[in-house]
Amino acid sequence: MHNLSLMTLYGLTKPFARPWYPSSMESGEPETAFELLPLLRVHKNGRIERLIGTDFVPPGTDPLTGVTSKDVTIFPESGVSARLFLPNLTHSTQRLPLVVYFHGGCFCTQSPFTAKYHNYLNALTAEAKVLAVSVNYRKAPEHPVPAAYEDSWAALQWAISHCEGKGPEIWLNKHADFRRLFLAGASAGANIAHNLAMLAGEPDYGENMELVGVALEHPYFWSSARTAKEAEDPMRTRLFERLWGFICPARPENDDPWVNPVAGGAARLAGMGSGRVLVCVAEKDVLRDRGRHYYEALAGSGWLGVAEIVETEDEDHLFHLNDLEGQKAKDLIRRLGAFFNRDMPHSLLR
Repeated sequence: MHNLSLMTLYGLTKPFARPWYPSSMESGEPETAFELLPLLRVHKNGRIERLIGTDFVPPGTDPLTGVTSKDVTIFPESGVSARLFLPNLTHSTQRLPLVVYFHGGCFCTQSPFTAKYHNYLNALTAEAKVLAVSVNYRKAPEHPVPAAYEDSWAALQWAISHCEGKGPEIWLNKHADFRRLFLAGASAGANIAHNLAMLAGEPDYGENMELVGVALEHPYFWSSARTAKEAEDPMRTRLFERLWGFICPARPENDDPWVNPVAGGAARLAGMGSGRVLVCVAEKDVLRDRGRHYYEALAGSGWLGVAEIVETEDEDHLFHLNDLEGQKAKDLIRRLGAFFNRDMPHSLLR
């Protein structure tokens, strides 16, 4: 597996400048330079005040699901880390599908350690019977995109480095089935999963990677053109119109292929480096049409894999993370579990 800077891959050679924050103060508070509500506030002294997604839940054994989790530091120099989730095993040598997971949060908030994502990964791991690696990538604006892509690609390579059972993490050595490798993510994390799957389709970088599938939960994609759904929700549309330039100041256009994979300049979706893709959307989500358009473009691209889409009626963005006991959340988690385990030989289901 090759080391890679996505800056180099996409022809971006200049170092990143720090984002420019407008001097106008939308909140009226004199110390505030810029707000991206409800996510964060940037103060004139440079302090970043995150308004959501800063809580921390320690790892351990979850009493509701029996899933055990632990934290690992992947690259101490950059602070990239992960939380691993292991369900109850039927025997000590059982091998499970490996899901490398990327949390959401608009590239600037949340982590695998918040209650929202910790509890969700417990539920998903228990239902799907997978070994999950939930990646803690660096966040914008301190670390603008593509830092999140670079960190996530490096974490994926780290996980794959255990394929011969000689890596530093015993759970991956003993229990990961690298013939059943998946990427998954929610919102911004789904954006990351897509971009890494495209990279996996590059012969120079994905030749040693057997990526079975990618699951995209309410993916964050955008463009300069508005959809009918976005016209119905002007408040959230305004947030997303401002978001990409804030988190990726070096490439701020909303039609950049990183954020708009169906743009004319985007890498051809036919090069997707995965055999299956599941796109999950929600009826009331302002991003719903983006997921639909992506699915249609991928299915019609000439890509030789299988694209699927599932839409949850009468629900909004990432509803399943906020109501794990709801029936629709359970149904979606069950659908993801089936995606991760489809076509498994009976001998592997023991």
